[in-house]
Amino acid sequence: MSAGRLIAVVGPSGVGKDSVMVGIVAAMPSVRVVRRAITRAPGLGGEDYDALSETEFVTRREAGAFCLYWQAHGLHYGIPKETLAAVATGTDHLINLSRKVLEQASAVFPRLLVINLTARPETLAARMAGRGRENAEDIRKRLARSVEDFAPHLDVRNLSNDGPIEITVQGALALLQSDPNHSECDPT
Repeated sequence: MSAGRLIAVVGPSGVGKDSVMVGIVAAMPSVRVVRRAITRAPGLGGEDYDALSETEFVTRREAGAFCLYWQAHGLHYGIPKETLAAVATGTDHLINLSRKVLEQASAVFPRLLVINLTARPETLAARMAGRGRENAEDIRKRLARSVEDFAPHLDVRNLSNDGPIEITVQGALALLQSDPNHSECDPT
């Protein structure tokens, strides 16, 4: 049996990463979603996550509970180390990942695939305002951030999410199935 893939869904705040991931899993039930640990208050919508205090996060990180971890927007994020074994069994796993941890992720997960979601600034602003997690100044700052290029060795597939979510999910499914090293029905 060949190893599965870690499928990193990346893109700016408000681009619809979590919505696209839900659509992928609905269409491909064999794909699993990685549940992240985040130092965010519980119940803020979007993804399911393990809400941790900063002290709890640091304690778990120091105990080796995460195979990847990073900080962004004043929060700590961690990927459970159990994800390594799950991917090694041949199961594909989706994760909402930060661009700044892709290099580290590619070293840990050799079959890393990156789906880079994009959208126009006005689309992003409307979505961020609608979810109610950021105020107007936070939204302005997030939209003003510059985006660095991806490292050339990463397998990055770009996908626009300006239109209906169903169209974007169809595009994501096509990208996932276009991988020459992956077959949904691989019996080995």
